[in-house]
Amino acid sequence: MFSKAIELIKNSKNIAVLTGAGISVASGIPDFRSPGGLWDRFDPFEYAHIDSFTNDPYKVWKMLKEMNNLVAKAQPNYTHIALKELENLGKKVTIITQNIDSLHSRAGSSNVYEYHGVWDKLLCIKCNRRDNMTNFPLDSVPICPICNFPYKPEIVFFGEPIDPDISNNSLYSVKNSDIFMVIGTSAQVYPAASLPQIAHSYSKPIIEINLETTPITHSLSTIYLKGKSEEIMKQIIDKIR
Repeated sequence: MFSKAIELIKNSKNIAVLTGAGISVASGIPDFRSPGGLWDRFDPFEYAHIDSFTNDPYKVWKMLKEMNNLVAKAQPNYTHIALKELENLGKKVTIITQNIDSLHSRAGSSNVYEYHGVWDKLLCIKCNRRDNMTNFPLDSVPICPICNFPYKPEIVFFGEPIDPDISNNSLYSVKNSDIFMVIGTSAQVYPAASLPQIAHSYSKPIIEINLETTPITHSLSTIYLKGKSEEIMKQIIDKIR
């Protein structure tokens, strides 16, 4: 299976990649859905729904402060670096990430669609003023200087739509890829979870890299590589070089 994956990647010019929380664990950001993760301690529909933020932003910021402490300290790991390295080896790599940590962009990848938004940008939902998270202390609630209302991170809360440009561009990238890679995600959160199904409907070979099997492993994936993404991606890059 590994040699077949190498052959597919070597022979591909255009690679679309869907990434999820699993790839950022090695950067110190635990999967929020894992035991002991944020969703164990904060009900996502109570703390991560847009209505919750609108009604009581200070309550929601109790969770967001913890998230900020994790994300702000994180650095790209080898999975992020390896995807950039595929670019350096002459591939067009389009990354569609469900992560909000900006680590793909910080690793230097050129084509990144941040499906669920980005953590380090702020938006005032009252006046649409924008700011940067880095302009505020980690343990503070960032306040809009115009409205005196707490900023909202530019991430997609439950109950908010995906940016249509990002959605459409992601779909276009999948349809026009030679192969589709799924790394560090169980592909169960929609609408991003529909992308492997779309790739399969267009007969794209799907290479899945995950620690454990997922709902797509036996139904959609052409090749399943079991293990830590940073270790498997290192082996892939070493072989392709």
